[in-house]
Amino acid sequence: MLAAVRTFPAAAQAPAPGDADAHYAAREHLPDAQAAAAIWQRRLEANPHDFDAAWKLARAAYYLGNRLPEDARGTAFETGMAAARRAIAARPDRPEGYFWLAATMGGLAELRGPGAGLRYRGAIRENLERVLEIDPGFQKGSADRALGRWYFKVPRLFGGSRRKAEAHQRASLVHDPDSIASRFFLAEVLVADDRHDEAAALLREIEALPVDPAWAPEDRDFKARARAMRATLGNRR
Repeated sequence: MLAAVRTFPAAAQAPAPGDADAHYAAREHLPDAQAAAAIWQRRLEANPHDFDAAWKLARAAYYLGNRLPEDARGTAFETGMAAARRAIAARPDRPEGYFWLAATMGGLAELRGPGAGLRYRGAIRENLERVLEIDPGFQKGSADRALGRWYFKVPRLFGGSRRKAEAHQRASLVHDPDSIASRFFLAEVLVADDRHDEAAALLREIEALPVDPAWAPEDRDFKARARAMRATLGNRR
């Protein structure tokens, strides 16, 4: 969802070599995200049934697919899709593989345009609905948030619905009332419906909310996008 690569100074204490989780926690420094992915890739090559390595590689690949130079993004998303499928094969009763398969499919669809979007749209929704069946509160309502995006981005002719998009974003906020991402996506829906005052109120809330340490890079990006959207709304008045 982000076109440009953003890098930040490394943490005061660099992650220990081989500690993939620590590297991923420092992912705003892009080489750390790449290091984490490489470690999980090696683990998965050594043991194709390593569930944790599989879903964590898919998650890292999604992050990289949104931030690497454009010519490397497709490969990252495809790597993530393959890893997510291994996670599903290893633990079909767990939500992680289904969620990150949907996420990486969505990233690849956005990258490759409408044709890919049509190709993957059914599978993306089915995987997210599977997450909801297993654990509606997974990752603080992430499946509802992603389904809300699905209903917002997909044309009405193919199943899209702003009403359902809003309902899913509001459902995700039940699981995480302080979610910056859900507020931003809900604000997008409200703007599309010309409910600018409601959207502006959400964007002001985003500015005041603290960054979630577990999702700090993503939250900072959404805060920046929220400021840009507020400026746009102001120009419309």
